[in-house]
Amino acid sequence: MKTRTKVLLSVGGLVLLGIVVGVLFGSDGMNDEYKPQNEFKLDPWIELKLGPIDMSINKAVMYLFLAAAATTITMIYIAKRMQEKPNRVQTAVESAYGLMKDNIAYGNMERAMAAKWFTFIATLFLFIWFSNMIGYLPLPTNTEHKVNVFGLELPTFALYAATANLSVPLVLTLFVWFSYHIEGVRAKGVVGYLKGWIPAGTPDALKPLVFVIEAISQFVRVISLSVRLFANILAGHLLILFMGGGLVVLLGLAAVGVFTAPMAIAFFIFEVGLVATLQAFIFATLSSIYFGEAVADHH
Repeated sequence: MKTRTKVLLSVGGLVLLGIVVGVLFGSDGMNDEYKPQNEFKLDPWIELKLGPIDMSINKAVMYLFLAAAATTITMIYIAKRMQEKPNRVQTAVESAYGLMKDNIAYGNMERAMAAKWFTFIATLFLFIWFSNMIGYLPLPTNTEHKVNVFGLELPTFALYAATANLSVPLVLTLFVWFSYHIEGVRAKGVVGYLKGWIPAGTPDALKPLVFVIEAISQFVRVISLSVRLFANILAGHLLILFMGGGLVVLLGLAAVGVFTAPMAIAFFIFEVGLVATLQAFIFATLSSIYFGEAVADHH
């Protein structure tokens, strides 16, 4: 059977299934009570306020703890079980180590700088990767919708990621931003570091303008680095949410789920298989580039 025939039969079968489901279940009409944005709302589990500062424990805090614990426990567990003849887990870890060391750190910083900051960059990569991956595991964190289990009102399962909250990527970005500026000042002095923002060979008349543009770009990095990670993870979760059932609930039309469910599975595989790792890699790589650029002889 030709590929074209298989595709046409699959599409036809899907359409037929959608018609059958539509006839059997009909339409409940638009659901105005369902608020998809509430999936990302942070309801406090334990209220904790220090003056104007809200330190309440919520699901974002739980996901941060899980990512930090997974990063720490995994590395300690593997470090204590290194073998002369690597097993599969050790081989995978060594591959990840090679990626972090050779491609991310040493590929973008001079050797002394890379040796100094490699552990920081590697921790960034692993923490973001674990945070992203844990975000695609269904966990009982939806306190808005609960289920009764033997008399206990328990939260329903939902997807969430700490990196889907802008505050987390922003804090990570600020650590990177202040650190590489401090390293640049240490290496060149304040005046020398600021002079390094102007490329060699720039005409004297253009130097003030170039300096202002470069100063603005330094602040824009805070936005671009944090928002890139936040937006990609949030967008992925929103796509899975809507395709996995959110659109069906909003429209009140069960037949829509026949077409959106396969898309939800495809988005989920794409996010887990590529986006989660890619965003951790991009964040760590850009951080390394900024560190290397800050101490380089020429900007």
